[in-house]
Amino acid sequence: MAYIPLSVPNMGEKEKEYAQDAIATGWVSSVGAYVNRFEEELSEYVNSKNAVACQSGTAGLHLSLLALGVERDDLVIVPTLTFIAAVNPVKYVGAEPVFMDCDDSLCIDPQKLRSFCIECCYVENNSLYHKDTNKRIPAIIIVHVFGNMADMKSIMEIAEEFHLSVLEDATESLGSKYIAGKLNGMYSGTIGDVGVYSFNGNKIITTGGGGMVVTNNEIIAKKIKYWSTQSKDDELFFTHNEIGYNYRMTNVQAAIGVGQLEQLERFIKTKKDNFYYYNELLKNTENIRILPFDMKIRPNYWFYTAVINFNALDTSVKKLIDFMQEKKIQIRPVWKLNHTQKPYIGDIAYSIDTAYKMEEGVVNLPCSSSLTFDNVEYVCQCLKAFLTKE
Repeated sequence: MAYIPLSVPNMGEKEKEYAQDAIATGWVSSVGAYVNRFEEELSEYVNSKNAVACQSGTAGLHLSLLALGVERDDLVIVPTLTFIAAVNPVKYVGAEPVFMDCDDSLCIDPQKLRSFCIECCYVENNSLYHKDTNKRIPAIIIVHVFGNMADMKSIMEIAEEFHLSVLEDATESLGSKYIAGKLNGMYSGTIGDVGVYSFNGNKIITTGGGGMVVTNNEIIAKKIKYWSTQSKDDELFFTHNEIGYNYRMTNVQAAIGVGQLEQLERFIKTKKDNFYYYNELLKNTENIRILPFDMKIRPNYWFYTAVINFNALDTSVKKLIDFMQEKKIQIRPVWKLNHTQKPYIGDIAYSIDTAYKMEEGVVNLPCSSSLTFDNVEYVCQCLKAFLTKE
């Protein structure tokens, strides 16, 4: 069996064709027809009024916080269980994070979010403030973890009640959407004030790097596009009235993105089939379960998450990773919790407990959109051998 990586790109002929066309035109940098085309086609796919292509998902989050009016010394509510790139942009704008626990979906726990707003905060002049520090809390970053979606109905109600702007980090969930309830038909990234997608190499579609900001607010979209292109007020005479950033996506990246977007639904179908095959093969295996997706959504099935009872097995995540690596299979643990990371020790963390349990027991299984049933069978065979000590 050849090496089975965790998550790798799946490129086709269209991506090559469009990239070569972009190169042939000479428009290879941040100006070109494919940048506009990618924005238009992605905004149409997720039904958002505006989309702005940028250099990375992290750049998109940075610009979005600025556009939402987050200022130095503000506080921003963030999850502790997420990749650190979702949190770092809070520091970029001079604000500080408030770390929130997850629920069993791995996304922010809305019940604890409400409790924090009631117990630890007060509202004054239509703004939320933290009682102990008197600092303003203008925004919350919601991360849709591994292609699942947070409970956006509850979160949006809390945000309205407590005057919070909502920034959706949908970097892992392009294509995930509600299929029931009040939000039926709405895609991740389009429910809050601003949403951000990532096209990093391990995402469901990739441009090698790059990101996209979506919003129904035209003013916010124009600000983000302006800042992402060095805040040019007069391109001929190089007039810049605000601090800008070199955050625009390149035309070659966008060309690849156009080709990838054409394949997105096919990728989702393949990943769905493999997800259910994992479930079928592991359903009678003790001490492991595949984390389900919310029944109210059509997920993109980006990552397959196994929750393992390592204590009952008297073993560790590291031993499983090493074992699978010997079998030529790449798996990975969930992230180290952000409120325990060195740059964030001492920042506010509210009632964290579920996230600790997930940190101890969660691993991600191979999930590339090119994964075959034979690959899934081999991964499960090796997992069972480790878990049953065969």
